[in-house]
Amino acid sequence: MDGVQLLRLGKRLAELGREMAVDPAAGTLTPGEIAVVADVHQHPHTSVQEIRVRTGFAQSHVSTSVARLRERGLLDAAPDPADGRRTLLTVSARARRAIRAWVSRPADPVIARALPDPDRARRATELLDELATLLLP
Repeated sequence: MDGVQLLRLGKRLAELGREMAVDPAAGTLTPGEIAVVADVHQHPHTSVQEIRVRTGFAQSHVSTSVARLRERGLLDAAPDPADGRRTLLTVSARARRAIRAWVSRPADPVIARALPDPDRARRATELLDELATLLLP
């Protein structure tokens, strides 16, 4: 495998992962909104500026995403006790429940849609499980 193949594989796996994140019943999140929720989940009590620095998104993009996510009840906001001008964000209880449900779902159906041949889908799932044990901390 060369670097280009590795990048293409990473992109394809990210696409499949995003497919799993879409819940048609709950409405869809944009990839940027997913990234913001993931960042806040990893860094609770964080500001828009801190999210911007970690994600590399433009401040306006983060602010717009945060506003939409707050409207949908996925992020909670509270004033920063150290600086009342800042707002600190956390993932809402509703969103944490959805995240727990999402991470416990198997990826098999998404892989089966990507590879309609059942034997190839099963083999790909086995290989991905093996790669996860080798490459993820």
